[in-house]
Formats: sequence, structure tokens, C-alpha cells
Amino acid sequence: MSEFDYDLFVIGAGSGGVRAARTAAATGARVAVAEDRYLGGTCVNVGCVPKKLYSQAAHFHDAFEDAGGFGWRLPAAPEFDWATLRDNKIGEIKRLNGIYGRLLDAAGVRLINGRARVLDAHRVEVAGETISAARILVAVGGWPWVPEFPGSELTLDSNQIFDLDAFPRRFLVLGGGYIAVEFASIFNGLGSETHLVYRGELFLRGFDHEVREFARDEMAKKGVNLHFEANIEAIERLDGGLLVTLTNGERLEVDAVLAATGRRPHLEGLGLDGLELTDTGHLRVNDRFETSVPSILALGDVTGGPELTPVALAEAMHLVQHHFGEAPPKTPLDYRNIATAVFCHPNIGTVGLSEEQAREQYGDIRVYTTDFRPLKHTLSGSSERCLMKLIVDDESDVVVGAHMVGEEAGEVIQGIAIAVRAGLAKADFDATVGIHPTGAEEFVTLRTPTRR
Repeated sequence: MSEFDYDLFVIGAGSGGVRAARTAAATGARVAVAEDRYLGGTCVNVGCVPKKLYSQAAHFHDAFEDAGGFGWRLPAAPEFDWATLRDNKIGEIKRLNGIYGRLLDAAGVRLINGRARVLDAHRVEVAGETISAARILVAVGGWPWVPEFPGSELTLDSNQIFDLDAFPRRFLVLGGGYIAVEFASIFNGLGSETHLVYRGELFLRGFDHEVREFARDEMAKKGVNLHFEANIEAIERLDGGLLVTLTNGERLEVDAVLAATGRRPHLEGLGLDGLELTDTGHLRVNDRFETSVPSILALGDVTGGPELTPVALAEAMHLVQHHFGEAPPKTPLDYRNIATAVFCHPNIGTVGLSEEQAREQYGDIRVYTTDFRPLKHTLSGSSERCLMKLIVDDESDVVVGAHMVGEEAGEVIQGIAIAVRAGLAKADFDATVGIHPTGAEEFVTLRTPTRR
């Protein structure tokens, strides 16, 4: 590969791109990375990290209310200052940007600031320079997509929502996926009068139906105004706000509208028009992460897989083993049993199959559920409840799905995910001694099937 300037040229310095660059460089490969926006990609800058920080900020609302039942008397009603949260978040993201830069530098990876354009199978142009590479990796992630309707230009997207100049006292979210549900909870918790508008009958399509219903009810109890089977017909600017007209005839006055309607591959201007795409507009790749031009690779959100940072990291490791490792993997990357969390309030954590998927795949299953008021709320006075659920293949006794809606669900499910990934049986859960008193112990004390 000495005929090329680099062995690997990476377009995009997000989680997957940086991991691939560093790992490839560790094998001795000559690597360069081009990034036109910010180091760390969506997750660090406008995704997982700031979203979780804002979610944690919003949880203080419940904590203040819960404190009274435990004997704490706050001297005055707590006040929220948006600018402090926003600016502290900005400082933390800058710190993380610096870490990513130092990681690339320490690995001997050249960082080029600019949007790269692919010229052919082995050449790119960036910042006025033409560079050749044995392999080119596209890891540019996604970009928010906003549907067109009268006044759609007045909406905010999920890149813009973190850095608003002023806090919206009246807030509307359009959408029914992760981002929409999470930001509805966040702004509700921070003190906004919050509305969520979704065209379907229930949000979080693809999740376990019982989990979706439970989350709906808990969010509504916390004050989120849910408008299902509706869409935005138009938005008009008013003095001091926005007038949103819905397709069901409702008219809502708000200060800001977030269009959380999905993200699409950020491929514009990359010179990739000749590459084969999937039906959804993503780059089609094989098990080696090769596109229809074998020297051009792709991973992460541009390929249409699970849009999760840990997935991009795993793909990066797999890709490097294929193309730069001494012993390429013998099997494709396994996308089964990937745990995930939705940081709505209360949180959702899930791994494995939903009840609906399990019935379709296995036929005979056992479903174990528990719906309870956590110990904490026996004193706090809150009506918040927790749902836990295990799904078991009846023939093998293997636990094929685990789901939770409740405080710190993501933290709990991360541990349960190991058991599901390992293919442990319900008998193994039953034989595990629980930690008392915790909510998590319910996962090992469920004995009687709720239904079959």
C-alpha cells in the first residue's frame, strides 16, 4: 500500500471514525481523518452526552418534590437557570472535543479540518488538498430531517435544541422516536408546559407494546401533554410565540417547536453518488463493511444499522480486524441482543426481543411481569410506578427479552444484558440471590408467569 499517501483515510471524526482510525493506526497503518464540524460526532456534541446531562438536570424537579416526604424542607421554591445548564454543558463538550483530538494525536493519526469529497476509489479532496488512500472509510453519521409544511422553517432540529438563547416556557415536540420522547420529558422536567405530537397511535414504534403503554401513562402523569394520531398542519409566528395548528383541529400556542422526526445519512457533497444505496437511502455494505466499491468502506449511522454509539464502536473494531488485522473475524458482527435505553422520565431499558417479536419467533413463550411502586415513593408520595418484564422461550427456558420502565432502567438493564447475551435460562435467574431492598431484585424473584 506504499503507493498511496495513507493506508486508511477516514471521513468523519465521530465515535466510529475515531475508533477505527486509532485502532488501525495501532496496527501500523498510516491514517488520516477529515472532520468538518466537531470531534466526537453526534453522540458527544448533539446526542448522547448532552442529552443525558439535560435529562439529569430535569430529574432534579422530581428530586425536589420527593424530598419533602423524607424530612427535607427547601427554604424556597427552586428556580431553574437555563443559561447555567447550557453553558456548563458547552464547557464539558469542549473538554471532550479536546480529549478526542489528543487521542488521535497520540495514535499518530493526522487530523484535517474540512469536509472531504471522494474523487474516485482511492482519492479524496479536502481543504484544497488531494490525498490518496488504499481504503477510504465513510463514517459521517446522520443529520436531522424535518418534513416540509407551512411554517416548518420555524422549527428547531435536534442539533439546535441544546443551545437555545432563552428557555421555552411552552414547548412542543413533533415525533415519536427516542429523541422526541426524551426531549418531551426533559423540557417538562425543566419546567416547560410540554406537548408531544405524534402521527401514530403510540410512540416508540418497535419497542415492546406493554413498555410503550406503560411509558405513555407515566409520562402523562408527570404532565407531558400527549397528542397521538395528529400531525402539524402549519406553524405561524405570533407576537411572543408560535401558533401551531394540528391536523386534528387543535391550536396550541408555544415558544418553541422541536422537529424530532429522524435523522438521515449525512452524505451530501461527499461524491458518493455512484455507490449502491439501500431502500432507505443508506450506504449498502457487506460483512466486511465494504460498499459497492470495495476500497470504500462505511460504518455507523450511514449504513442503516442500529443508530447507537456502542454499535459504531463495535463496527469499527470489526472493520479494522477485517482489513488490518492478522486474523480477520470468522463470523460477521452479531447485532442480536443489543441493549438500549430511552432517557425519558421514567427511563426505559431493554434488551432482546419484545413480547410481540418473541411470539412470532418462538410461538410458545412465558411472560413474567411486575408493576410496582418503588420503595422510595412510599415516603415521597409520588405515584410513579416501575415495570419489569422477562420473556422466556418455553421450550428451552432461555430468557430472550428483558424490559424495564423505571428509575435508572438503563443502569439495571446493562447488567441483565450480559445474562441475555449469554443465553442464560430462567432457572439461572431464579437461582440468583437478589440484593435487598432494590428494585433490580425483581428480575430474579419473578416466579409466576403473567401469561403464556
